[in-house]
Amino acid sequence: MANNFHLILFFFTTFLLRTTILAYAQGSTGGIEGYVKTTDGIPASFVNIILKGSTWGTITNEEGYYRFTEIPEGVYTLQISGIGYQDTEKPVRVLAGNTLQIAPFSLEEITEELQEVVVSGSLREESRADSPIPIEIYGRRFFQRNPTACFFESLSLVNGLVPQYNCNVCATGDIHINGMDGPYTMVLIDGMPIVSGLATVYGLNGIPNSMIERVEVVKGPASTMYGSEAVGGLINITTRSPQKSPVFALDVFTTSWAEHNTDLSTKFKLGKISALVGLNYFDFRQRIDRNNDGFMDMPLQQRISLFQKYNFERAQGRTASIAARLFYEDRTGGQTTFQANTRGNDQIYGESIHTKRFELIGNYQLPISKEKVIFSGSYTAHYQDSYYGTTYYVGNQHIGFGQLFWDKKIGKRHQLLVGGALRYTWYLDNSPATRGFGADSALQKPAQTYLPGIFIQDEISIHEKHKLLLGYRYDYNSVHGGISSPRISYKWAFNPRNIFRLSAGNGFRVVNLFTEEHAALTGARQVVIRERLNPETSWNVTLNFQKNIQWAGGNLALETGAFYTYFTNKIVGDFMSNPQQIIYDNLQGYAVSRGFSAKADLDLDNGLSIALSGTWMDVFQQEKDSTQAWQRLPQLHAPSFQGNFSVSYTVAKWGLTIDYNGLIYSPMQLPVLPDDFRPATSPWFTIQNIQFTKQFKKGFQLYGGVKNLFDFLPQNPLMRPFDPFDRLAFQADGSPTDTNPQGYTFDTAYNYAPMQGIRGFLGIRYTFK
Repeated sequence: MANNFHLILFFFTTFLLRTTILAYAQGSTGGIEGYVKTTDGIPASFVNIILKGSTWGTITNEEGYYRFTEIPEGVYTLQISGIGYQDTEKPVRVLAGNTLQIAPFSLEEITEELQEVVVSGSLREESRADSPIPIEIYGRRFFQRNPTACFFESLSLVNGLVPQYNCNVCATGDIHINGMDGPYTMVLIDGMPIVSGLATVYGLNGIPNSMIERVEVVKGPASTMYGSEAVGGLINITTRSPQKSPVFALDVFTTSWAEHNTDLSTKFKLGKISALVGLNYFDFRQRIDRNNDGFMDMPLQQRISLFQKYNFERAQGRTASIAARLFYEDRTGGQTTFQANTRGNDQIYGESIHTKRFELIGNYQLPISKEKVIFSGSYTAHYQDSYYGTTYYVGNQHIGFGQLFWDKKIGKRHQLLVGGALRYTWYLDNSPATRGFGADSALQKPAQTYLPGIFIQDEISIHEKHKLLLGYRYDYNSVHGGISSPRISYKWAFNPRNIFRLSAGNGFRVVNLFTEEHAALTGARQVVIRERLNPETSWNVTLNFQKNIQWAGGNLALETGAFYTYFTNKIVGDFMSNPQQIIYDNLQGYAVSRGFSAKADLDLDNGLSIALSGTWMDVFQQEKDSTQAWQRLPQLHAPSFQGNFSVSYTVAKWGLTIDYNGLIYSPMQLPVLPDDFRPATSPWFTIQNIQFTKQFKKGFQLYGGVKNLFDFLPQNPLMRPFDPFDRLAFQADGSPTDTNPQGYTFDTAYNYAPMQGIRGFLGIRYTFK
């Protein structure tokens, strides 16, 4: 009995002591709880949460929720980390007897854009803040704010860039940087000159947004690194990496115009090989004629693009990758009754273009100990079979490019880059572009161009706040001889948040009219070349200042810049002297592109983001008239002001993001005919869009919205659409008919805005990581 009593007393004492200790412990401990979401408002599930310097840790659930209990009172650092996300830390104070409610964390995905790593300035990865060259970066999220079916259309919201449509029938276009014509813009894919020559006519429409990881834009000369064509600037498209891509991704959307776009991608791994396969398909077959001119407002299109990329794991982290893309497009524009199977007929006007394209890109770091020597190369084959009315055009182009460079740090101050490149272009068509001269004028001869070059660049760290970049490139064109392209850039970082840059350089380019000027391909006008054209030369200087302001509730990034480009021997097309001709000649004078830009990006922790930007420019030509007096002529399709805006707001608890964006253009000079009844300049206009995106569980997104909210459309885009073959325009002796006293002819070049009005869109995205 005594033993039982002692046993009962022991258990009672133990229970009492434990209860006392727990009561005391609960009185001196507290808790922490909260939610973690991505910047898009998606719950960040299975993310690691730890208290640094302690053994306390947990993970978020499917709702992004986490909770700590019985944490001793004190000050801690809460650290959030997860695969594919940037680590985030926050100091917290735990009070006894309380559960601390932490405001939702906004976890950002680790992307090249977030890390601000750029390659366009020096062929190597470096911090954007460290680069002496001002480079703008646009990631996937930027382009998703206004979803489009192709890369060309998505650039309309980039400050200083104008996707210019050059034909109101087939909707071909190019990209203008700071008012300069499209051929002055060099478009690269993974640093390779993929889009050039014949591809500039329709190649830009064939780049799907699904294959793009980020886009880098350099405004101003970049010829030292990329060749003599990059005189106005370059756009470098970095394709998605297999390692960073989701296991499966699907993006499908449709519009009220019956445009259907599908993007599909998947990745897999075979040993040390990481692979990414992507497919894009776009279909539009709706014959729409809202302005009742008898012509389709937008050409019918069917295109498919298959993209594959392989990255190889190698010893010592050396790089090796290869990517390939197949592309096919069938494009048909013209009168609403035109059928593609009657292409080339002289009764119903139509433009029918079949494009086939193959691209191959690769790079390989040589296995040289302690040295970084990289070979990169590309090959493209482009075939176009087309009719422009009754004019048949078929073109075939092959471009091979190889580049070898050595990247070496010398001492503490010099980062040296030395290399050589060779570019070979083979081009053949059925136009005068590849026609022989003299006795051989009836023969078609392929145009073959060799462009070997060498380059050297030294990035000098003068001081921790000062950097100087000196570069020089020498190319030898097999037709035009030697081409020199020097460059100098200077960076002064007052501190990491205030950076000033100055860049200057020379540009030199050779023009192929029949592959870069769409009007030269159409049957609307006769092409006249007054003399054997010489290459163009330009000098450019660019100023840039960046300021970053941070505070507890957000961040404000400010950027201003000024630019000046001086052209000599510029090749210009005269659309006005003769309405039936395009007359090309070297400018007997000079041309100037000058202006300044401003940009502000505000990001607040409450989910609100605002971006405002504008470019003011003055682009003109100076040439002598018949009396040898200098006259100033404005550049066509170069508005004096271009503005962009974007407002985004994320309601995290609803998983809802609202994007409102748009552009505004001032009047621009347009190509008009003599005594044209249409205005010689466009009006002020704006195109604005809105989108709503709802995030669901397990990687699903639903998005929809309205494009061109105010239903803006250009007026009278076609001259004499009722007589596209000019049968009623002139009498037998060539004089205008009574019904056409001004002598107008059918013309498609009067364009300053897209021909699509207001339309809705709806899409769904699914991502499995």
